[in-house]
Amino acid sequence: MERRHDLDWVRVCAFGLLVLYHVGMYYVSWDWHIKSPGASEALEPFMLLSSPWRLSLLFMVSGAASAFLLAKMPKGFLGSRSWRLLLPLIVGMVLIVPPQSYYEVLYSGYPGGYHDGYLAFWGRYLSADQSFCDNDGCLLLPTWNHLWFVAYLWVYTVVLWAVTRLMPNACRRLGEWLGGPLSGWGALLWPVLFLAIARIALAARFEATHALVDDWYNHAQYFSVFLLGFLMARTRSFWEALQRLRWASVLLAAASYGFIIWQFYASGYSDASPPPEAMRIFRRGMWALNQWATIAAIFGFAYRLRHADNAALRYLVPAVFPVYILHQTVIILAAVQLKPFGIRPLFEGPLLVVVTYAACFSGYEVIRRVDWLRPLFGLKRKPAAIVLPSAAQSAT
Repeated sequence: MERRHDLDWVRVCAFGLLVLYHVGMYYVSWDWHIKSPGASEALEPFMLLSSPWRLSLLFMVSGAASAFLLAKMPKGFLGSRSWRLLLPLIVGMVLIVPPQSYYEVLYSGYPGGYHDGYLAFWGRYLSADQSFCDNDGCLLLPTWNHLWFVAYLWVYTVVLWAVTRLMPNACRRLGEWLGGPLSGWGALLWPVLFLAIARIALAARFEATHALVDDWYNHAQYFSVFLLGFLMARTRSFWEALQRLRWASVLLAAASYGFIIWQFYASGYSDASPPPEAMRIFRRGMWALNQWATIAAIFGFAYRLRHADNAALRYLVPAVFPVYILHQTVIILAAVQLKPFGIRPLFEGPLLVVVTYAACFSGYEVIRRVDWLRPLFGLKRKPAAIVLPSAAQSAT
């Protein structure tokens, strides 16, 4: 089957952006595991450039990739995906994520402080100790932190597999039916309408938790775009429509982003002075417009790269998952080490980005060379080397 290299490029760039976003979380006023002493609102408008659409984009790419994988290996699909997702998730929760929680305890104002060291904390982490509490509540341990994406992706994969097994023709027929409405301007307008309805109906009732069981607004948006990517993976008219509408999508994304920034920082509305209900509804619609218009623009421009394979892409595609698993812990560890130097955020931030990428790709270079490490980070084992008989053996 022909590989969609445009989806590979989008996936690589989206995960690269995720590293930048999580470095930014150290410097903004929003809640995160640890915070820079120089944290402020200055970077937040730039963070909001990707907040509405970044994760939806990744789920849609994952849905499209699932369509190609299921067609390639229909019998072993669920087992293969479970092995590639659940093993790294478990390893990540046991070994990679705990330092994030450890430093969160150290810097969160835990009553009386914490002085027992990392190994003692790790033991309490693995035993599901729920006594680490401060004014904001108790820390849930063990946790998946940034690896929540992997857990959600596995659950969505299981649901999709079950539907295709119980109703083997349902997805094909639904995809064929959607091919009509999602061509032309419908490829831009119908997803915006659906995402707007989901946000208006659910966002205020179900705050984002990333805890899987109570995260209904996130499920509504993320599973929907995951399913859309799966259903539309081979529908050429859909992708060609996004390509034709790419500049219109850019204009809509820019306009809705401008409104979002105005609403957050210049409108005068706040928790103490909330907007009227009509403005709340309109704001949620603008968020949905920005969410899908940006995704549509990205896919529209990227579609021209569907045949653009090269050595850099072949290196980066398998690197994405190990780098993703490592990156947030690396950011936190590096930020803690840089904190005593008192570097201004303007200079420390770029340095933290460079250090994070360097450390993560160095880790990937080790992981991809060690056969037993590869499956722990979502990589296939290297194929066994084929030993050819020598000339003397062939003669006998």
